[in-house]
Amino acid sequence: MTKILVTGAAGFIGFHLCRQLLEMGHEVLGLDNINDYYDVNLKYDRLAELGIIADDHLPYNRIVTGEKYGGRFQFIKLNLEDRKALSELFQTHTFDKVCNLAAQAGVRYSLENPMAYIDSNITGFANLLECVRHAGIKKLVYASSSSVYGLNEKVPFSTDDRVDNPISLYAATKKSNELMAHTYSHLYDIQTIGLRFFTVYGPWGRPDMAMYLFTDAILNNRPIKVFNDGNLSRDFTYIDDIVNGIVATLVMEPPQTYSLYNIGNGNPVKLLDFIEAIETSLGIEAIKEMLPMQPGDVERTWADTEGLERNFNYKPSIPVEEGIMQFINWFRSYYNR
Repeated sequence: MTKILVTGAAGFIGFHLCRQLLEMGHEVLGLDNINDYYDVNLKYDRLAELGIIADDHLPYNRIVTGEKYGGRFQFIKLNLEDRKALSELFQTHTFDKVCNLAAQAGVRYSLENPMAYIDSNITGFANLLECVRHAGIKKLVYASSSSVYGLNEKVPFSTDDRVDNPISLYAATKKSNELMAHTYSHLYDIQTIGLRFFTVYGPWGRPDMAMYLFTDAILNNRPIKVFNDGNLSRDFTYIDDIVNGIVATLVMEPPQTYSLYNIGNGNPVKLLDFIEAIETSLGIEAIKEMLPMQPGDVERTWADTEGLERNFNYKPSIPVEEGIMQFINWFRSYYNR
């Protein structure tokens, strides 16, 4: 059993990762600032699934022990930007490994509130790297993003491709994280593994993501917004496949100190086909509002996952139709539809 710090623990991927690690018998300390980028009640409900009964009165910078998993899950509400409190956390708790999933997410929101991305994704990540360094922790797995590929036209996207042309501040912060991690790997011999996530969906997903937005709109007889007139494709990846990949990078040893991997399904799906699969699962035809391309968006994503398959036995296995059905079953249950 190892003790793992998971930041972003109340988020979509962080919640699923914590649950998987706990079911494997590990000890987990989850950290999240519970910001209001989207409905905080969804975040509190995820924590409740992990045994943390919390609401808006959850105290800041105080560890709470969960009611499930034999006390092996603890949670702290904390900002990564809070350098003093974060440093004190690492001084009072010993971690074997750290997985950083905390970040200000969302390409489109980065156009509206850029400083939130600098605070969380740059300052927060720098604080975390310093804490990992001074605590003598030798492995850090962290979330990057497929958005770093920007306007790259070569597909599938490979980690050997140049990624010097981000088209959103969100993408720029994720590229910055990769550079910062490289520096700390080189200077302090810390194993850092950056995972470039491709479009992740599934139960307990984020309300600002396409899967959630489409399902909610269709069930409420509202039009769905289809950008670039539907001429988009995404490497949609089911949450269980993503979590299996993250866990593998945490428990297995990488072949080098610094590494980057794509983590996706490796099989892009046309947006209109994705929508059709949702319609089929719901038994309702969507009202489509065809719109032009959005600033900061890209026409297609497609992950070359060969590196993760070779070094960590990564094998995504959930087809889109099955993943969509799992999400819709959860959505209807969660909202009592």
